[in-house]
Amino acid sequence: MCITCGCNPEDTHHHHGHHQHREEVANPRRIKVEEDILARNNLLAGANRALFEAHGVFALNLVSSPGSGKTTLLERTLRELRDRFSIAVIEGDQQTDHDAQRIAATGVPVRQINTGAGCHLDAHMVGHALEHFDLHRLEFLFVENVGNLVCPAAFDLGEAYKVVVLSVTEGEDKPLKYPQMFHAAEVMLLNKVDLLPHLEFDVGRCIELARHVNPQLTILEVSSKTGAGMTAWYDWLAAEAGKRKR
Repeated sequence: MCITCGCNPEDTHHHHGHHQHREEVANPRRIKVEEDILARNNLLAGANRALFEAHGVFALNLVSSPGSGKTTLLERTLRELRDRFSIAVIEGDQQTDHDAQRIAATGVPVRQINTGAGCHLDAHMVGHALEHFDLHRLEFLFVENVGNLVCPAAFDLGEAYKVVVLSVTEGEDKPLKYPQMFHAAEVMLLNKVDLLPHLEFDVGRCIELARHVNPQLTILEVSSKTGAGMTAWYDWLAAEAGKRKR
């Protein structure tokens, strides 16, 4: 169940509307159930994190709106780093394995998680997916979450950091509209900067708003299409991974 919309990942026929949010606020029993769900998730996330730390795995939770270019950015990252590091990917989508097939084409091990009506991954799902990887040989784990800037912010998967991908096609005010996600993230990748000449997008204003929400946020301007700015992203990854070497 999602604390924001009340969705149940096990109920593939579930539908919801904004009226449910008012119901949740007015129903203390509902709120208590949601608190229990988060507490259980956090316990499992702690177990995942301990597993990552024990094996020296640098795990990242990639989050974004649908259409941000997250999968394309990940594909390029994998192709350019797979010869330097041992990497695996967990792909989260409500339906289909289309993105997992794209990731598999890079030669990197991938495990698909379909959430059905669920709008985010949780620590229990990730924990089961980890059983399919050899953590002893793994250096990086990328978890590509379901496209959603709301619910994934509340669910710890055991990752070291959340990385939020924001496309310049989405509007510079996204950090203010979805502050919880940008506050929870360590890094913001401002993607599709190759399109800036064709858009009315104020990069400076976007960065200002993001830093207003999270002053500590590392912000990198990148293009997964042209490769612009990707070296800085790779340098950040290598530096952070180096801190976790066994």
